[in-house]
Amino acid sequence: MVLRCSCCGAWSATRLDRGLTPVTPRDDAAQDLAWVQQVQRHGDRTAFAQLIRHHQGPLRALLRRLCGGQVALADELAQEACLRAWQALPGFRGDAQVRTWLYRLAYNEFLQHRRRAESQLVAASEPLPEHDEATASAGAPLARSVAMSLDVQKALMQLSPAERDAVVCCCMAEFSHSEAAEVLGWPLGTVKTHVLRGRAKLQTLLAAWAPTPSGDAT
Repeated sequence: MVLRCSCCGAWSATRLDRGLTPVTPRDDAAQDLAWVQQVQRHGDRTAFAQLIRHHQGPLRALLRRLCGGQVALADELAQEACLRAWQALPGFRGDAQVRTWLYRLAYNEFLQHRRRAESQLVAASEPLPEHDEATASAGAPLARSVAMSLDVQKALMQLSPAERDAVVCCCMAEFSHSEAAEVLGWPLGTVKTHVLRGRAKLQTLLAAWAPTPSGDAT
């Protein structure tokens, strides 16, 4: 499903699942901390399970958005994040809210997956295929969708990693700047700066897909 990025005006072939649980987590910091203390003091697996159940809906929604709607991959990363959380909880010092800490672990799992995937692409040394301009302009919906997707992929790869993460979170996954700041672990101003820079670059790189007055891409 091709969607227009409401933030930057660029076109994207990213698939977004409208049925996802909202990313905004519940604000029960005191209860979260109580569960964490039970784990730290007694190794309480039941308390840990309650903590995970409390956050698993929004956490999985976050990962599904970051993964472009790939449910199996997102759930696998969520399981890895939960394992990391269990291993790291004894050293949790409360410098951040528990929910922010959990989301950061999940984002780190996503980053590791992305780096592995990018390394495999580089190792393969296979450039993205060029699209056929004549076919794409002939009005074939599938051909245009594929061409658009390839161009968006190429454009995103020309952004810096920080710009790419900010644009994906705010423009394609539809997080607010505040939500993205929590997910990425960045100051709000940093998120806004990278979105602005990435948006400007994408508008130039994807100018050929800018909608015409009739509402269609050129």
